[in-house]
Amino acid sequence: MPDRDGYINGVPCWVDTSQPDPDAAVEFYGRLLGWEMQNVLPVDSPGSYFIARVRGGDVAAIAPTAEGAPPNAEWNSYVWVDDADETTAKVRGAGGQVLVGPFDVSGAGRMAVFSDPQGATFRVWQAALHAGATIVNEPGSVVFNVLHTPDVGAARSFYNSVFGWEVLQVGSGLAWRLPGYGDFLERTDPDLRKRMADGGAPELFEDVVAGLNALSGDEQDLAPHWSVTFAVEDADAIAELASALGGRVIVPPLDAPWSRMAVIADPQGARFTASRFAPENRDVEPLSERALAAA
Repeated sequence: MPDRDGYINGVPCWVDTSQPDPDAAVEFYGRLLGWEMQNVLPVDSPGSYFIARVRGGDVAAIAPTAEGAPPNAEWNSYVWVDDADETTAKVRGAGGQVLVGPFDVSGAGRMAVFSDPQGATFRVWQAALHAGATIVNEPGSVVFNVLHTPDVGAARSFYNSVFGWEVLQVGSGLAWRLPGYGDFLERTDPDLRKRMADGGAPELFEDVVAGLNALSGDEQDLAPHWSVTFAVEDADAIAELASALGGRVIVPPLDAPWSRMAVIADPQGARFTASRFAPENRDVEPLSERALAAA
């Protein structure tokens, strides 16, 4: 798959993790996912921002927890936008909350932090020097961002108003579709639709930008949130290694539609999913919503 060189408005483009001890997180993820790390802030800076790379391409980042924020470790999802200020107005108009208004990030871009009407937090990125992840969908990089929400109807209304997303039925599950995204991808990957069709992908899957998990019944006690899934070569081996490195396996490796996956918490508590693409599992029954939401 070609390396990425930017995105279009409404596509998740970056992830980073906020950690009370970023140096410890650098050690954990470097050994777990084979990331090469570089602190891109000046040497005299009081903070740090470690860019993680695979094959020399940017895949994610590790940063300290913001001053004054609760000392919780978590993964943050960013959506590419053409105008962070305009998106802020859309979020307000659609009933979301602006947690941190748009601000510039040292020439790299402009960002803001929001929560949707159900309380799931996400970020937006208006690129300047930093054009998001340049490698995705291969081991060590992000393969999916997933919204877990108790109200799909309300989420559909909000994210459609802000990003133009539509809900797509994918087998027995749901996903977020951005019409025209497949056209954008085929500019640099002309065989994309053919490969997907040959592999048995659902119709319109080339337009999928994120996952959607509907919380219901006894899942109502789970807080709405966005989660991050990293592609790996072997989910079982990654789960075993994560445990050996001080992490915690929340959902042991199991077969899921199109994948074998595990849900893991790093030593400081940030949760993520490790997933191996497994086309032989295309007909496997979906996980329970609670297991998915554990991510």
